[in-house]
Amino acid sequence: MTYFTSWDEFAKAAERLHSANPEKCRFVTKYNHTKGQLVLKLTDDVVCLQYSTNQLQDVKKLEKLSSTLLRGIVTQ
Repeated sequence: MTYFTSWDEFAKAAERLHSANPEKCRFVTKYNHTKGQLVLKLTDDVVCLQYSTNQLQDVKKLEKLSSTLLRGIVTQ
């Protein structure tokens, strides 16, 4: 598992992983209300990328990343 501390690095790695094998990729979001923490995980069963945040501004970035990944699925 690769844990990222920078959103930009996570987003670039996630896009690369998804474009390499979109059929096997899974994207999971988990929110812990008591800690106020959002955990993102993207995996293809070989490589696992994770990013954790408690910043509200990262939710907007998550929306943008999700739409980019979904757009990639639709255009294939």
